[in-house]
Amino acid sequence: MSKHRIFSKSAIEEKARYARAVICDNWVIVSGTMGQDPATGEMPADFRAQAENSFAVIEAALEEAGSSLNDVVRCGVFLSSRENVGSLVDILAEKFDTIRPANTTVICEFPAPDALIEIEVTAYRPS
Repeated sequence: MSKHRIFSKSAIEEKARYARAVICDNWVIVSGTMGQDPATGEMPADFRAQAENSFAVIEAALEEAGSSLNDVVRCGVFLSSRENVGSLVDILAEKFDTIRPANTTVICEFPAPDALIEIEVTAYRPS
C-alpha cells in the first residue's frame, strides 16, 4: 500500500499535525475543510462564500492528487445551523449534479466561532 500526503500550507494543518489529504493507492481522503479564504485566511460571514472557499481548497487538493470532484464517492458536510440546509442543497446540486456521491450532513459546533460549514470528501482515482 502506497501513501502520499498533500498539504495546503494552512497554519492549522501544522499545528494540529494533519494533512489536507492522504492518497492511499487509488483513494484520496480529503480532511474536513472549513470556509476560510485560501488566499487571506479570513473567514467570510456569508455561508455561500464559506462553502465556495471549502470547495476551492478541496478541489485544489484533489487536483494535486490527480483527481477531481468527478471522482468523489462520498461527501460529508458539517453545518453550524439548520438554516443553511437549503443553501447547502443548492450548492451540492451545482457541484455534484451528475456525480451523485454518498452524503452525510450533520449539524454541529465548530472550534472556529465564525465557521458555518466544513466539508470532507473521499474520492476514488482512476488507475
